[in-house]
Amino acid sequence: MATRNARTTLIGAALAIVMLPLARAAPAMLRGSKAPEYVIKADYLTKFAPFVGWPPRAFAGAHAPLIICIVGADPFGVALDDIVRHRHAQGRPIVVRRMSVLAQGTLCHILFVGHADDQATQDIWRAVAGQPILTVTDYSPGVAGGIIQFIPQDGRVRFTIDASRAQANGLSISSKLLDLALRTQP
Repeated sequence: MATRNARTTLIGAALAIVMLPLARAAPAMLRGSKAPEYVIKADYLTKFAPFVGWPPRAFAGAHAPLIICIVGADPFGVALDDIVRHRHAQGRPIVVRRMSVLAQGTLCHILFVGHADDQATQDIWRAVAGQPILTVTDYSPGVAGGIIQFIPQDGRVRFTIDASRAQANGLSISSKLLDLALRTQP
């Protein structure tokens, strides 16, 4: 247990060091975003990628980009674009796509589902079920979320992970990321 706590502390410290430049750049990134928390969430979307294993079939080729899709309301504004500019994940450039609805066959690796009505959200979950897509949502009471769900806690952005849903989508989540989650559903 002490080893796990030490590892969690070390990973948390590493993330804090990585997040420091982001905090300094936040005022410029806030243009067009709804709140400072979405700058942090936008950064998390890119930071999750190194801790997720996608099957080879998820990418069009060895140099194909990692695609972050935003479906529905986009709370990030230009903050996400500013963060992904010149950033790579797993040796791949990162591309952002925004859409009002998820079209069948849309290629995404990380899918953030913005606020939408319950029926639209359920349609999205059906469309991506079993697909190698890391789904990410904001917490909504009473609504089933994605594989990763952002949760505000004590003025900080935290998250939960549904590892069984990730596995059902053919994804593997690193134990390092699982250790950082508030709750992990097996």
